[in-house]
Amino acid sequence: MRKKLLMLLMSVGCLCASAQPVSWTADNGNGTFTNPLFYDEFSDPDILRVGDDYYLAGTTMHTVPGLVILHSKDLVNWENISYCFDRFDFNDDAFALKNHKEIYGQGIWAPCIRYANGQFYVYSNVNGKGLQCYTSKDIRGPWKHHNMQGRIYDLSVLFDDDGKIYAIHGYGEVRCTELKPDMSGPIEETERVIIPEGSAVGEGHHIYKKDGMYYLISTDYRPNGRTLCSRSKSIWGPYETITITADETFGYHAASLTQVPRGEQYRIGHNGTQFGIPPVDKDATACTNIHQGGIVEDQSGQWWALLMMDFHSIGRTVTLAPITWKDGWPMLGLEGNLGRAPRTWFKPDIPGSVADASQMKAPYERSEDFNGKQLGRVWQWNHNPDDKNWSLKNGRLRLQAMPAEQLMWARNTLTQRVIGPTSIATVELYVGGMKEGDVAGLGNINVPCSWIGIEQGHYGLLLHCFEQATNDTVTLGLASCDAPLEKVWLRMVGDYDHDRAHYEWSFNGETFQPLGREMPLSYQLITFQGSRHALFAFNRKGIQGGYAEFDNFTVEEPQANRSGNIPYGKTFRMVNLATGKPAVALTHGLLYDTDTNDNSKLTHFRLIDKGQGKVSLQCEDGRYVFVSGYGIAGDVRLTNDPAKAEEFLWQDYLNNEFMLMSLRTHRYIGKSPTTGSPYSMDYTGADPARRNGAVMRWEEVK
Repeated sequence: MRKKLLMLLMSVGCLCASAQPVSWTADNGNGTFTNPLFYDEFSDPDILRVGDDYYLAGTTMHTVPGLVILHSKDLVNWENISYCFDRFDFNDDAFALKNHKEIYGQGIWAPCIRYANGQFYVYSNVNGKGLQCYTSKDIRGPWKHHNMQGRIYDLSVLFDDDGKIYAIHGYGEVRCTELKPDMSGPIEETERVIIPEGSAVGEGHHIYKKDGMYYLISTDYRPNGRTLCSRSKSIWGPYETITITADETFGYHAASLTQVPRGEQYRIGHNGTQFGIPPVDKDATACTNIHQGGIVEDQSGQWWALLMMDFHSIGRTVTLAPITWKDGWPMLGLEGNLGRAPRTWFKPDIPGSVADASQMKAPYERSEDFNGKQLGRVWQWNHNPDDKNWSLKNGRLRLQAMPAEQLMWARNTLTQRVIGPTSIATVELYVGGMKEGDVAGLGNINVPCSWIGIEQGHYGLLLHCFEQATNDTVTLGLASCDAPLEKVWLRMVGDYDHDRAHYEWSFNGETFQPLGREMPLSYQLITFQGSRHALFAFNRKGIQGGYAEFDNFTVEEPQANRSGNIPYGKTFRMVNLATGKPAVALTHGLLYDTDTNDNSKLTHFRLIDKGQGKVSLQCEDGRYVFVSGYGIAGDVRLTNDPAKAEEFLWQDYLNNEFMLMSLRTHRYIGKSPTTGSPYSMDYTGADPARRNGAVMRWEEVK
């Protein structure tokens, strides 16, 4: 399995070798975008537009700097421009991972970003500390911290037309509370229930006012994720509620969730074999569907939703979906297919936005040579750092080894989010400053955690690969050389769409050898974060040790360059993932399926490029694909008349997988795997396992 994964990464990388190194951006460079907006974690998104600028605030939990803010001009390409604070300013050991106290899965989360009175406001909750607010005239800061206290969390805030400020909060039983204008706290006596328990309303609220009507977007998790809208003519209700999207997973099934032993609380030092990573139900939606997030109106009057989804071991990430107003409700999706959303769609029609690659931008620069005076914006510390025990020195990151028994207790661990769908993170580790008992290396901060690294043992250097899930360590003794070992290269190879990864190491940075097994990865609701790369150093003997130095951290993303994902200029077969059979253009005039070995010209197709990802489909015999009728009776047929050819928007599902969405009906062609019916145009989208008949794979015909 490890060899197959590495060969896949290398082969995809070769396809992109002529291009400049790229990081995932949703922009396809042709006037369209493909979800997710980011292929790394960004939880609890809240969106704000001020003039021609868009700002997105997200959860950072226990990591610092905290409360991340991204900026965009087109809702597709984003840049990290600010954090609201550099470190938690509470005098509490738990925020600094001191004295065996921690805030894993706590910290600060579910922010709300607003602009009023000439300044920006970011509201959020800190566990045990109450409601927090950060204000600034400049989105880049500096930010002023207001500890508002009170029991208000997972909130949304509305600055109403009469000057009053309302906070909406609560799960199931939704409450409204006025806030003091000076941000000194809530006005407790104003709190009222505005939506009673039993109304099937959830949490993660986002409140808006449009044309005199109050709209509350929220998410329910019982029994699975759904996004709701409640509306009222008064902030105090009564509200009526409908579901505005459900079951849109973009063809991704739920992740395996780490299980903690029944009746026990998670402990950082837990024996990993007591964790459970159960098999996943690939047909279940769970919370993989797009849910919790905000909505925004662009300059052209089009509304958009920026919602998150639980995205395998990556964590939670963000999607962009058009909104269609229907009978006064902001329904996600497009006319003819409301409640679902295209994975690939046209970029917002915003002044200055262009349909080429010139605007493509990733939010972060992930690779780091540590030559600057400050760390790159992508990095976050695991809890508050001890600034006396780390430095940027001579073009390297130096971490002093403070006492800790294992990675999750190691202070001054520097982290950044992993990025999918596949990526390779490599770092150089200098070991000359390490003392006996010091352990340093590259890890994955998750539950369970893992790492590869060097330990300075009593008789020499040891190379370890530790996996908490098995509570097992694989160890190699490093043979002595003519000269003392100066450095090693450490690497993590991740296939995050399939929730697996492995570690490798090298003496020369060119030839790498694996260490340990192919590890299963999971998402979990213990730290409420996905997998994170971690640079760490600690001393397992319980004393202050020496130091480790890191240089040239690089992240390679073999699948970020998607310019060849649509098979323009190629002849290909279309194999339905549900049936495993290729599509065939019957002489009878219908699109059907055929034997897997059929490689006749009636199974050969090519694309007619209509620009901006729009295509028509032509059989090798010259006939064109078109759709006759509506719904399940909407046959997918063949015609010799090019004027009748259906115009589709290509939906890129990566790895040669795709769907075809009619730009006339906003539905997808597909074939039932059970009924024996021909292809039709009645599919609303992919199911989580991609086996309902709507997702296909193209295979080039040589």
